[in-house]
Amino acid sequence: MTIREAEPGDWAAIWPFFRKITAAGDTFTFPVDLDREVASGWWLLPAPDRTVVAVEEGTGTVVGTAKMNRNQSGPGSHIASASYMVDPAYGGRGVGRALVEYSLDWARAAGYRGMQFNAVAATNTHAVRLYERLGFRIVGTVPEAFHHPSEGYVGLHVMHRAL
Repeated sequence: MTIREAEPGDWAAIWPFFRKITAAGDTFTFPVDLDREVASGWWLLPAPDRTVVAVEEGTGTVVGTAKMNRNQSGPGSHIASASYMVDPAYGGRGVGRALVEYSLDWARAAGYRGMQFNAVAATNTHAVRLYERLGFRIVGTVPEAFHHPSEGYVGLHVMHRAL
């Protein structure tokens, strides 16, 4: 697998799994009916932020993506943030881990002092477990801040890791 900067033409490969993941409504705080064009603007970030794709060796298939940016402006601009999506057909193959590790390297190289995730659904146990294995910790949970389609109102974790 290769991770490289996303190009505008990659959106056609990202959109099908992006749509499937957001429409499920069980991990992201994005609208479940997010329009393709609006979604592209939300995900494909201009520099100095960054969006990357994970590409399967040999086939060139886009199997995952990440967007990386500063978490806040001004006095909070020294902390990075990131979001990740892996095509469900490629889950369990290390794509998510590779994307998180890539984003941590990017943030360090860009001079960030930490990385923070503002809204990790408590029910997204695979992501929480991965982030914890990579050194993140839950610094707080906002009770009932996420409306899961089958679990009802669940917490949203704020997770942080120093760089």
